[in-house]
Amino acid sequence: MKRMRSCGGFLLLSVGLFFYAVLGPMVLGAEYYVDPQNGKPNNDGSKERPWPSLQALFDQGAIETQTWESLPYKPGVKLVPKNAGATIRPGDTIWLRTGNYGRLFIQGYYNPDYITIAAEKGHTPRFESIHIQSGSHWILRGLHVSPEYGEGKRPRAMIRLESHGWRGPVHDIIVEDCRLQSAEKTDHWSAEDWNNLSCDGILADGERIIVRRNYLKNVNFGISMSGPHCLVEYNTIENFAGDGLRGLGDYGVFQYNVVKNCYDVNANHDDGFQSWSVGPGGVGTGVVKGLVLRGNVIINYEDPQQPHRGALQGIGCFDGMYEDWVIENNVVIVDHYHGITMGGAVRCRIVNNTVLDPTSLRPGPAAVRIGRHKNGTPSRDCIVRNNLVSALFVNGENMVVDHNLIVDDPAKFFVDPARYDLHLRKDAPAIDAGAADHAPERDIQGTRRPQGKAVDIGAYEYPSEG
Repeated sequence: MKRMRSCGGFLLLSVGLFFYAVLGPMVLGAEYYVDPQNGKPNNDGSKERPWPSLQALFDQGAIETQTWESLPYKPGVKLVPKNAGATIRPGDTIWLRTGNYGRLFIQGYYNPDYITIAAEKGHTPRFESIHIQSGSHWILRGLHVSPEYGEGKRPRAMIRLESHGWRGPVHDIIVEDCRLQSAEKTDHWSAEDWNNLSCDGILADGERIIVRRNYLKNVNFGISMSGPHCLVEYNTIENFAGDGLRGLGDYGVFQYNVVKNCYDVNANHDDGFQSWSVGPGGVGTGVVKGLVLRGNVIINYEDPQQPHRGALQGIGCFDGMYEDWVIENNVVIVDHYHGITMGGAVRCRIVNNTVLDPTSLRPGPAAVRIGRHKNGTPSRDCIVRNNLVSALFVNGENMVVDHNLIVDDPAKFFVDPARYDLHLRKDAPAIDAGAADHAPERDIQGTRRPQGKAVDIGAYEYPSEG
């Protein structure tokens, strides 16, 4: 089986880094195939002679990698070869064909370069769950995950990326273009069914995790990230019973995700996005630093007749402190007074967001709020600007609050608020009414600001007719 070599040279390196940033790691290694329906154990894994089982490749030591020289893991311990000389090596791709793959468990595989596990074009590999514990440099692409593809006890999370106290951390994992669902159909589910049968989508506690372009349906909690330097982008979470997104680690980016249709089936205070700090004294005694929330769309419900419909909190950050956050270009449509709320914010910016309450009912109206930490520490040095909101409440020290507009009549501002089309009308009061300082260069759709004489208020910039 032919194995491609990496290329050297400054130009090739620069081009490679560009494509890595845009598309992710490039396939430079060998390619192998798994086919649960037609593969055989004695095959060589080629396109013509695929293997029958993915899990067997791990169980039989067919993948060359690294692991810790001793356990329990301690900072400073060295990585040593594992399965040296095995067939599959870092940089390789394992293509999966249609079939059932059961529960995949990867433990203690620290690759020096990415190994990709991906659906072959036109194929649907189905997993009951995927669990990577204590490992690094894996790519999961185009996989379908649901407990309906297996039997027995449902997993807590359909994709779990776990750092383990004994076996070590997980880091540098990419999950993209996958489809996850607790069940295909939930129309008949009672509240008890939602509590017992819905699984969390993607649960990760490692560093430098990328989760992009995945579709999650009928889940409990959607995507939960507790490690630093993570990227969560272009995902859709449709129908959820807990929180849509959670971000607890420093310097993460959550951008251009869609979170919609909350099912209120238990005592959890559901949020489209939620964060809290953890310190020596527990929840609320630490600091979460440097998160960016950009261009996300959070919708309480699309169908007013949706079963188990409740009031969703939009972006809820209640147990700070929160330092150096940027919340920009988000659209939040919820019938709860917590549209965007930060309790204990320092040097944070909330700029060019659109927050709408679709009803006049309590609890509401949906607001942008900054207030004290629960322990009484005031917020300070924040900027709240260019937001189009149902209500606004900002308290703290040295706060800058300007160029915000209260939506007193949605029909005056938006193209079709009843259908949640919050593009600005041609005659909307928000057009050319904003300030340029700290405004994002582009709006939620990528339109450059400003299009007219000045920046528009809200997440959408009205396009120029010129």
